[in-house]
Amino acid sequence: MRPRTVLITGCSSGIGLDMARRMHARGWRVIATCRRAEDLAARRAEGMAVLPLDLADEDSTRSCAEAAMAMGPIDALVNNAAFALPGALEDLPRGGLRAIFEANLFGTHDLTRRLIPQFRAHGAGRIVNVSSVLGLIGIPWRGAYVATKFALEGMTDVLRQELSDTPIRVVLIEPGPITSRIRANSIPHFERWIDWQSSARADHYRASLLRRLYQPSGPDRFELPPAAVSDRLVHALESPRPRARYAVTRPTVVVGIARRVLPTRALDWVARRS
Repeated sequence: MRPRTVLITGCSSGIGLDMARRMHARGWRVIATCRRAEDLAARRAEGMAVLPLDLADEDSTRSCAEAAMAMGPIDALVNNAAFALPGALEDLPRGGLRAIFEANLFGTHDLTRRLIPQFRAHGAGRIVNVSSVLGLIGIPWRGAYVATKFALEGMTDVLRQELSDTPIRVVLIEPGPITSRIRANSIPHFERWIDWQSSARADHYRASLLRRLYQPSGPDRFELPPAAVSDRLVHALESPRPRARYAVTRPTVVVGIARRVLPTRALDWVARRS
């Protein structure tokens, strides 16, 4: 029997890297995608197949999908790649919002729809979209990322319903605080797009966001390692009946309950204290 194949996006570090290593260790043929050549070389040295992918680039997304399918049947797609762009929404220019949606949503959708015909042809497939607790609740300073994850949640829900009459299963994984480089990796995007010094909220930036970005104080409360997400991925990919959603970390579980039982004002209070 041929090994099962999974294409995973965003495998340079953090969650994506841990998921790639976990599934490789479990005998899956992993096609790991990264943007940088040095990260691709590192994954190749670990025995994985690799492909370059920049989700913000339509040509790159198309080339990645075509090259992956040329390697043979793909059994699963894990859409993990994403970046954050912190800052107050009133300071977020149109170009910045467009850039984060290109990578976090449009590229993800484009890659997914290119692989669905192959899943149909082979009579099986798993699509796993990695969302976030911020796909369930909005918090200050994270508006751009929140918008992409809310959109991903909605798109995944609809796709799951539309494919319910096929053997293709669509799954959401919703991590809360997970040890990763997403905060450090967001700094170049923040510096490119947010003119905080000219903002009416410049004092708020100095008192909160700048400290959090440039002077990290250690792990967040309730933070778990990336392996916690990989644990859910194993079930999502290998269970005969995967769940529609997998909540990872206590904050995600609590927020999921709070959304159902709290009035909006109370939920806003919870978000502001996050």
